[in-house]
Amino acid sequence: MSSYCAFAAGRPVHASYHDTEHGFPSQDEAVLFERLCLEIMQAGLSWEIVLRRRATMRAAFAGFVVDRVAAFGQEDQARLLADPGIIRNRLKVEAIIANARSVQGLRASHGSFASWLAAHHPMDKPGWVRLFRRTFRFTGGEIVGEFLMSLGWLPGAHATDCPVYARILALRPPWLEALATPPSAT
Repeated sequence: MSSYCAFAAGRPVHASYHDTEHGFPSQDEAVLFERLCLEIMQAGLSWEIVLRRRATMRAAFAGFVVDRVAAFGQEDQARLLADPGIIRNRLKVEAIIANARSVQGLRASHGSFASWLAAHHPMDKPGWVRLFRRTFRFTGGEIVGEFLMSLGWLPGAHATDCPVYARILALRPPWLEALATPPSAT
């Protein structure tokens, strides 16, 4: 099993995420944006901390509704940085707000965040990292890789012997479709 499959087994905080979200494809903008935000918040911390604070972060960041977060101003930033229920890192908070505005821009250029991802797929991980760095803030290699893997754009979320793997295959995640197409490096 992959290291996360083995790690999540028997750990309630991880098991639900592993079994119902990790690696499952989604086109929903709120899901995509939330996952990007959570990956950013996780940088330098454990995924367990993020999962334990997820509900509080969802409430603090207006349900990760892009237009609501994009409208956050200085008062909202101060409120977030004073909230002990979230991960209080100024650079991460600023990046999330800026990234909501970037997602709004993706709507204008591609119709949606999901359509923007699809327009660049397939691509190798270094190409994705370059693209994300040009488009979003606080998106290094680990954040981009985990984001894409967690939403089915890159393989590796589950080991082939993990029971969840077969469920994900049935959903035809983008990485599976890309096996027949050589990756580009934008």
